[in-house]
Amino acid sequence: MSQQVLRHPADPDPVRSSKATAVLALGVAAVLTGPFVGGVIPATIALLLAREARADLHAAGGYLIGTGRYERGVRLAWGGIVLAITTVVVAVVRGLYLWAQTGGMDFDSTVN
Repeated sequence: MSQQVLRHPADPDPVRSSKATAVLALGVAAVLTGPFVGGVIPATIALLLAREARADLHAAGGYLIGTGRYERGVRLAWGGIVLAITTVVVAVVRGLYLWAQTGGMDFDSTVN
């Protein structure tokens, strides 16, 4: 037998958190721009905003919804940061490889 939960008429309706939605949007932007290293900026903003969104969601006592959006946005923001770091590491390794292929330092022909 399921028990129906009755709400008090003065209770507010649950509302979607706009900060959680913003965290998700910034997380998506971070993943999309992560390979171009620009993803660090929206990812950082998303993670800073996520701290506020988490506090708001917790303080609302169930009347503010959007935990799923918040969590996905945080994961996407970290993914954008990882993509940006990966891009920088690949660029450095490739640059060092190309530098080594050109002979590195150019010494005089009389030097062994």
